[in-house]
Amino acid sequence: MLDSCGDYRAVEVFCLSKGVANGGMAQFQEMMRQQLESSMHTELEKLLDTTTGAEREVSRKDFEGFKNLFHRFLQVKGPSIEWIKIQRPPEDSIQPYDKIAGRGLPDNVADCLNKLVVVKLNGGLGTSMGCKGPKSLISVRNENTFLDLTVQQIEHLNKTYNTDVPLVLMNSFNTDEDTKKILQKYTHHRVKIHTFNQSKYPRINKESLLPVSTNLSMNGQSAEGWYPPGHGDIYASFYNSGLLEQLIAQGKEYIFLSNIDNLGATVDLHILHHLVSQPNGKRCEFIMEVTDKTRADVKGGTLIQYEGKLRLLEIAQVPKAHVDEFKSVSKFKIFNTNNLWISLAAIKKLQEQKAMDLEVIVNPKTLDGGQNVVQLETAVGAAIKCFDNALGINVPRSRFLPVKTTSDLLLVMSNLYSLDAGSLTMSPRREFPTTPHVKLGSSFTKVQEYLTRFESIPDMLELDHLTVSGDVTLGKNVSLKGTVIIIANHGDRIDIPAGSMLENKIVSGNLRIMDH
Repeated sequence: MLDSCGDYRAVEVFCLSKGVANGGMAQFQEMMRQQLESSMHTELEKLLDTTTGAEREVSRKDFEGFKNLFHRFLQVKGPSIEWIKIQRPPEDSIQPYDKIAGRGLPDNVADCLNKLVVVKLNGGLGTSMGCKGPKSLISVRNENTFLDLTVQQIEHLNKTYNTDVPLVLMNSFNTDEDTKKILQKYTHHRVKIHTFNQSKYPRINKESLLPVSTNLSMNGQSAEGWYPPGHGDIYASFYNSGLLEQLIAQGKEYIFLSNIDNLGATVDLHILHHLVSQPNGKRCEFIMEVTDKTRADVKGGTLIQYEGKLRLLEIAQVPKAHVDEFKSVSKFKIFNTNNLWISLAAIKKLQEQKAMDLEVIVNPKTLDGGQNVVQLETAVGAAIKCFDNALGINVPRSRFLPVKTTSDLLLVMSNLYSLDAGSLTMSPRREFPTTPHVKLGSSFTKVQEYLTRFESIPDMLELDHLTVSGDVTLGKNVSLKGTVIIIANHGDRIDIPAGSMLENKIVSGNLRIMDH
């Protein structure tokens, strides 16, 4: 880990060239680590001195977490996994969803639901899709945003079962203000909505390993010096906010956590029942929903058995020599959907004992001015090894429907899915359960531009594969079947006329249509 940063490695090389013995080297490294930590603590105190009151107190708590992360970053060298120790998880540690669902539901579904809190990760912006503000406020279906659909789903549960399942949003400093403004529109919905903020951590200079920011301000250039440190931060932020204690006091026992842009992540009553029906001594504190890996998911984290514990293995932890093996669909058959069910009492206990041990993810970035910085992050699923009786459940692919690009957006806006009470389900008129492979070119990257290129969303019920590249527009009521490839060469424009039916067709630059 240290080797990725300039100064430390340079000093190490210098010492070796001077013939410092191995024992002396270890001693010297420890001295350097202490020096770096001391310098970091001094700089963080200076940053705290640039503000007062409540902001200073919040930042002080954030910095405690950052100091811990920085300490572990300095301690770890090289990959945190020894490849030879990796084992396949025991049979009973990843259960098929059908087995869980086969037990049926209890008469008292409401009692189960009243122990649940739905938490959505809402820290991301819509910039990758060309939108300003929180990603959760992008319209995805019939003018409904990600947030609208989430509220509708939970309200439907609360009305159907006469329950009180609250929604909690983990915002970041990037999304908090805009999200809070929009929450006013849900005041008359039957959902209590709470928010708390992710930590604000300082980006550090890649060479000096010290903060690049000189104050806590989020204005102008100063804003570039700060970042939200990945979703693994939820445990500390949730605990520090006081909301975790408040929910436990209300009798809540579990959270169902997911990314707000995963439209497949709805409350599953069978998984919830499995959680709350375990005998006290065997209570499962953590469930990770996994699903079968396809060639599109080769970079997704997977579950392994490591030193007697179920553990999440991310691609960033894999030694370079084994990356291809990690991507293999035959060896690592499942991946993490980031739909997680976690015990509130266990989070509280682990936070109080300071026993939450998450691998440090080193994320290098280059700022607008060209300065190389490092972000230290953690992943929420990595905590699985810290919880008792952790379990993986292999769920249907339908529970993983993330919208990361306009290609994904096209799928969820189309007639492949029907919308009911905020939940999307595959249309029964689709003959096979897999979704088509859609690849829209750079002219479609931004949502606004994408919307102008489709007069209406095409009929895609019988589509297998769609590739569109270049300056292409599609008229109203276009139908796409089989494999369709539309490529406008540079300087060309292709307009697919209204009412067209393209089945196994290649449409190229001069609007020549060929059977495929």
